[in-house]
Amino acid sequence: MRVKRKLELCVLSDLHLGTYGCHARDLNAYLKSIHPDVLVLNGDIIDIWNFRKRYFPKEHIKVIRSILKMAASGTKVYYITGNHDESLRRFSGFKLGNIDLRDKLVLKIGEQSAWFFHGDVFDRSIQGAKFIAKLGGWGYDLLILLNRFLNNILSSLGRERYSLSKRIKSGVKKAVSFISDFEQVAADLAIDKGYDYVVCGHIHQPQMRTVKNDKGSTIYLNSGDWVESLTALEYTAGAWKLYHHDELEPTSNEPEEEHEEGENPLLSKKELLVKLSTELLQHNS
Repeated sequence: MRVKRKLELCVLSDLHLGTYGCHARDLNAYLKSIHPDVLVLNGDIIDIWNFRKRYFPKEHIKVIRSILKMAASGTKVYYITGNHDESLRRFSGFKLGNIDLRDKLVLKIGEQSAWFFHGDVFDRSIQGAKFIAKLGGWGYDLLILLNRFLNNILSSLGRERYSLSKRIKSGVKKAVSFISDFEQVAADLAIDKGYDYVVCGHIHQPQMRTVKNDKGSTIYLNSGDWVESLTALEYTAGAWKLYHHDELEPTSNEPEEEHEEGENPLLSKKELLVKLSTELLQHNS
């Protein structure tokens, strides 16, 4: 049996469970490899924007089960809402066992303070025109599916994998500028508030760097995503680490498990909520 790595804190964001792009099998393998004292889920965990697709396969349910098992085993789980799961914001402050639903979070890490929030408040495309933002999200899903098809071909030829969206982002000045502005604004706010760390998600861009202005400095961290980057933030023994999962590990190349007889991998929003509620109650009973 593989020994789990002990962590003081683990931060995950932008899992986008319920979309075709989510690497649920790799994510579940990662979750089974760690035992954190605290797990922060920093937004866009369940992609409620895409519930109408009726897509929520067994591997995605397994991720939720792994998180619930962590909570049942003593891990404190903070679920911070993002834009894709914003409908949960009406329940902010809800607690059940070791699970705590928040919009933002401040934690004391040693002698330093860390400010956690998803970061969609800085995205004008979401704040000003949500319908356009959703269209962009669907286009992004299509791009990810195309990228997976391309990478399957490249892998079969023994070639290195390629990220279409990262290539597009790096080649478009506005995207590069948005990422830079996002990081600077988040850091400036953290400095104003006196936080040592500011921890975000949203932009699918894993990062860990010190940001300075004329008022001081802070460490900006972003946990990335589990659609492309397959990254997490880990804190233990007084140090932060940006974890990169190797998607070429055997766990990610195993064939999909067959669904149990009579099990429908395509769930309606109501069916999914019932299933998740049942899982939650079972692990807290």
